[in-house]
Amino acid sequence: MSTPVAPSPRVLIADDQELIRTGFRLILTARGIDVVGEAADGAEAVALAARLRPDVVLMDIRMPVLDGLEAARRVLARQLGCRVLMLTTFDLDRYVYAALALGASGFLLKDVTAAHLAAAVRLVDTGDALLAPSITRRLVERFAADRPFGTDPADPAPAVHRDLAALTPRELEVLTMLGGGLSNGELAQRLTLSEATVKTHVARIFAKLALRDRAQAVVLAYETGLVRPGQ
Repeated sequence: MSTPVAPSPRVLIADDQELIRTGFRLILTARGIDVVGEAADGAEAVALAARLRPDVVLMDIRMPVLDGLEAARRVLARQLGCRVLMLTTFDLDRYVYAALALGASGFLLKDVTAAHLAAAVRLVDTGDALLAPSITRRLVERFAADRPFGTDPADPAPAVHRDLAALTPRELEVLTMLGGGLSNGELAQRLTLSEATVKTHVARIFAKLALRDRAQAVVLAYETGLVRPGQ
């Protein structure tokens, strides 16, 4: 009996540089991923996301008319069922951290390899978050050290109040390790549990705290002080 093939993700590319859009489109289509639209600014990205309902939006942070951060906020607020993957030139761009807090599913550097780009789109389409632990730690630690999240009026406020008291001691331990950027496999090894058990713990944490994915879990771990810069 053959294994059913997962449908190809439908992708919207939003970037003000035509060369970037064209390059990404060629890379993705060559790997069987359907690019349903391209946007040259944030306002166009919001309009096309609402009309085309893509599975994944590749959203550049720095765009004219409407920046990528505000565009991502509007797309996610509409609950269109799509995932947003932020594009940036710098791996320590402060706006990436704010984007994760808004609900973006991760970020990619624009010099990403072709294979990594396609793999990232497919990963995010499955509902997971694209979090490279080393880059994520550096990103969050830098801005958590400079200014605790939420003290700048420009930062988005958390959408939902999350009560950590709802978590069991084991779930709190798992959330703390998620904040450190550990994968399920690393969590299983550290806690001497099976990966299936770890996945169950992670799913329960997400449900109890109204978290969308691991990206928001990392942000929350820093917001609440479970993980601190340099820890």
